[in-house]
Amino acid sequence: MFWQTTRFRIDLARPRVMGIVNVTPDSFSDGGRHGDTSTALAHCEQLLAEGADILDIGGESSRPGAAPVPLAQELSRVLPVIQGALQFGVPLSVDTVKPEVMQRVLDLGADIVNDINALRLPGALEAVAAHPQCGVCLMHMHGDPATMQSRPAYDDVVAEVSDFLHERAAVLLRRGVGLERIVFDPGIGFGKSVAHNLELLRRQRELLALGRPLLLGWSRKSTLGTLTGRPVGERLAASVAAALASVQLGARVVRVHDVAATVDALKVWDGAGLGG
Repeated sequence: MFWQTTRFRIDLARPRVMGIVNVTPDSFSDGGRHGDTSTALAHCEQLLAEGADILDIGGESSRPGAAPVPLAQELSRVLPVIQGALQFGVPLSVDTVKPEVMQRVLDLGADIVNDINALRLPGALEAVAAHPQCGVCLMHMHGDPATMQSRPAYDDVVAEVSDFLHERAAVLLRRGVGLERIVFDPGIGFGKSVAHNLELLRRQRELLALGRPLLLGWSRKSTLGTLTGRPVGERLAASVAAALASVQLGARVVRVHDVAATVDALKVWDGAGLGG
């Protein structure tokens, strides 16, 4: 199975590691550490040296309770990093909900739009549909970052996430966006309780019926803190365990902060023949 993106047709026969580059002062895990262009690009180079296959660059935090960032500020954070990172010759994903940001980064040559809002804001669908072959990750989120953890409730979280992602993909297909350009993210931690997140993991294989690759982002999430009792800076082992579990259950892309440890773990997983 492949993921078609602007410059790359990514072979997902083996699991791919997407390294997180937060160009923000307030992300839940590493806010402020890569807040200017030079340190962000240095971080990109470090993640690639550690084995990242894809870089995911974001200029607006989506942590629970996060306030929206003005458009001009997000553009000023993201565009210089995209311009610099294009030289690395790897797929570049941009984590944004804003159609204007999508359009600008795609014009520069970015490969993937990673939208936690699944292209629901006015103009987002049009920005992606107008591009001949950029990739897109559609994520499920209940509510928005400011409100999503206020008593999330589902009758059947797996069925509801699946139905939502299927509906959003159908909308894209009707606009001429080819299925091979789309991957799905069930949105761990985005409007879900600990029980919901664990149910999504246990029943993750059911989401494979959607017919497209799954991208999972468990890295350092609060559910891991609840399970282990550890603060965000001490969730490396839990994050790697969750990434491996999600890959064993069919994920083809894992979005992580700790690239080197995840890459090493996947090498052992593959060496043991667990990848089939």
